[in-house]
Amino acid sequence: MVVFRPRSFCASESDVKKLSVVTFLPLSRNGSISLITTFSESLSPVGRLGSLPRYGKTLQMYLDFRSQATQNLIPNLSGLLAIYCRKQHRVFDGKSSKDGTVWHEEHVGTRLPFTPIEPYAADGEPTAKARRSISSRLQSFLCFITLDMLHSIQEWTIQHAQQTEHVHWFMDLPELMAFIAIVILRGVYRVPSVNDCWSANLGNPQIIGTMARNRFQDIMQHLRFDDKSTRSDRAKTDKFAAISSVWGSFVTNCITCYNPGLHITVDEQLFPSKTRCCFLQYIASKPDKFGIKFWVACDLKSKYICNVFPYLGKDPNRPTGERLSENVVMRLMEPFLDKGRNVTTDNFFTSLSLAQKLLGRKTTILGTVNKIRREIPQSTRQTDRNEFTTQVFSTSAATLTAYAAKRKKTVYILSSMHSVVQTDNTTKRKPNTVTLYNKTKCGVDVMDQMVREYTVRKGTRRWPVAVFYNMIDMAALNAHVLYQACTGTKERRVDFLVELARELARSHVAAKKARKDQLLRTQPSTPSPGKRATCQVKHRCKKNQATVRCVHCYRYTCGKCRRQIPWQCQDCE
Repeated sequence: MVVFRPRSFCASESDVKKLSVVTFLPLSRNGSISLITTFSESLSPVGRLGSLPRYGKTLQMYLDFRSQATQNLIPNLSGLLAIYCRKQHRVFDGKSSKDGTVWHEEHVGTRLPFTPIEPYAADGEPTAKARRSISSRLQSFLCFITLDMLHSIQEWTIQHAQQTEHVHWFMDLPELMAFIAIVILRGVYRVPSVNDCWSANLGNPQIIGTMARNRFQDIMQHLRFDDKSTRSDRAKTDKFAAISSVWGSFVTNCITCYNPGLHITVDEQLFPSKTRCCFLQYIASKPDKFGIKFWVACDLKSKYICNVFPYLGKDPNRPTGERLSENVVMRLMEPFLDKGRNVTTDNFFTSLSLAQKLLGRKTTILGTVNKIRREIPQSTRQTDRNEFTTQVFSTSAATLTAYAAKRKKTVYILSSMHSVVQTDNTTKRKPNTVTLYNKTKCGVDVMDQMVREYTVRKGTRRWPVAVFYNMIDMAALNAHVLYQACTGTKERRVDFLVELARELARSHVAAKKARKDQLLRTQPSTPSPGKRATCQVKHRCKKNQATVRCVHCYRYTCGKCRRQIPWQCQDCE
């Protein structure tokens, strides 16, 4: 039930002692209201205003005589109501909704009776901590997938491999980073299968030089993100237990590394997957029908992912009576409230109660509203309107714009940031609320489109690996945003991803080359007597035999692969 507290009114000082608060409570759909007065002795109902006309020209009062104090108040009360009706006629001229919310129809272009909060002035930018620590692509990526997270993944992967395969199985940290580099490169260079990445025809030299195919598949087989021995106990209270620790660290890093700008977009993301898990979603309207659903908040301008969490089904911690949509928006926006920002939502999230909650935290909302919502005025639900017409309604905390984009298609926009709704001078005469919504609604959708273009997603039967793929995609996108903002370098995202993969694998490739050179140095300079070795250069040959090693790389070199030195005199170097 919505309570309206209009300005108090009294005819004389004596009435103040008897009448301190006047409150109108909508009781039914026909507009009847109950008038309650607070006395010094007790709270006593005085009367009911029934059969309230649409334009409020007449009032019928049914008084309940319950005490002597009530009878003494009646003469003054009638005069007070008459004065109030003349001054506040808009209350009785309003359009009521199913839940009792009273809306006042306003003229387009007039200033509405509320003052919007002061908007957030700065653009989105990295935090001071991120600016100090970022000078390369690898450092930008490690702001989100930190070394502590990688150590955790390394520990649980080794534990699983030693328990299931071999007790001496080991993987160092540079090798894990090289593994992630190959995962990123597989998203850039798309090939039909994993084996094709190492094939002679479709293989990529950067992938081939980083790690052997069998080793990559071995690491993928044992990749784990938590302690499997304690997972069953944690899964009783956390459905996301198999990766929740690593995921929580990633989300915290996303929040602390960037300060978003004025506009933040909230929407859902369906990460395609058909893995077997209890929170797999089916959404028929999506291109990929099955997947894991994430609630995402994005900065509008940079498409930086500010906050994200998965949808795991019914949340037992959600307060009773609170809508899922309101709970999602408040959780996503919690780190960014009380600053004057605006959140743009679609009709699944937008509601008047959410607008009031956000306004209490100095945050505005702009979004489409479903016309079947109970707070929408009944008079606005007409299906046939003149094309390009606009109706504006106001209440205590927000404005409602009903714009007929087509004759039988009306768009409803709820806004708590506009104190004036006006139309432009074009043919379609769009209101400024609709125009701003069209500009700010696409944050999450564009982010999802950018992630899908070079996604690392591949087929898997384990849902934690699918979540890990999505985490790598989001981390790479955020790293690209931070790298450009901190260094001032403009770089295509595909170039950034290739160079990031090279920097991730550099340490492992250098160590691998050093071990190979050391192994060559330990071998004899010439083959055993009477035997010849196979050429290890294979620059101009396939399998020629050789007996001499190169003086620099120490590899066996045949005559075809030998470099011919020009004839020089003794005086020249």
